[in-house]
Formats: sequence, structure tokens, C-alpha cells
Amino acid sequence: MGLKPIQKPHPPIYMAAYTPGAMKRVAREANGWFPVGIPLTAVGPMFEQLKGMAQQVGRNPESLQLVVRGNLEFMASATSKERADFTGTRDQIATDFEAAKNLGANELVCDVQFSPGIETVEDILRRMEDVRTMAKSS
Repeated sequence: MGLKPIQKPHPPIYMAAYTPGAMKRVAREANGWFPVGIPLTAVGPMFEQLKGMAQQVGRNPESLQLVVRGNLEFMASATSKERADFTGTRDQIATDFEAAKNLGANELVCDVQFSPGIETVEDILRRMEDVRTMAKSS
């Protein structure tokens, strides 16, 4: 396989985890948690639980980073209150950006490929420019 020598310091290790065993592994070994597909309303309590697990294994819980992924689906008109996170109008998605920030997210990874009308690289770049503008104002 040709493994290289250990790099110190190593690049950050972020793990997605949902089950208790996987969350314990994040608490022991990772630099941060990368929840994917978990509603933002659940991320906060789960991250607090993860910090508690980190403290139990002798780690500084504040050293854990939170990296949120948003699969953005931009829509022309507002969706219902029961909408999925990161779906809806530009304003609704901006509210989700703010919610992720309020959870203490260190980073927000945005994927726009789920938005209607995304068919070309130019479409992606145009939509990502919107995202950049939204992020700067959050």
C-alpha cells in the first residue's frame, strides 16, 4: 500500500456519526463531528452529548469542531414550516445558515447540486456565488 510516515500535526479528522458507538469514536479520536442528514434541531443536543463523551475520555470538549453540511435546494417560493433544513427560498436558507452558526458550527459545507435548474458547471458557479454572498451577510 505504501503508507507514508505519520504527519505531525496531522490534518484535521472529521467523522460523520449517528450511533452511540460511532459517537464515542468521534469523542475519542476525531477533531470534529460532521453530521450529515441530521436536522439542525437534533444537531445541537447531539453535539452537546458528544462533548460530554469527549470529557469522559479526558479530552477538552471545546476542542471538538462542528462541521455542518447543507444540501441546498433553492426554490422560487417559500415552503412550509415543516420544510427540510437548507431547502426553500434564499431567505429561508439564510435562516438555516444562521441556525448552523448559532449551534457553534465552525464550518458549513454547502452543496447546491440538488437545486432545480442546476445542469451545468456554470449553473453551479452562479448558485455558489449566491451562497458566498449569503454567507458573508450571516
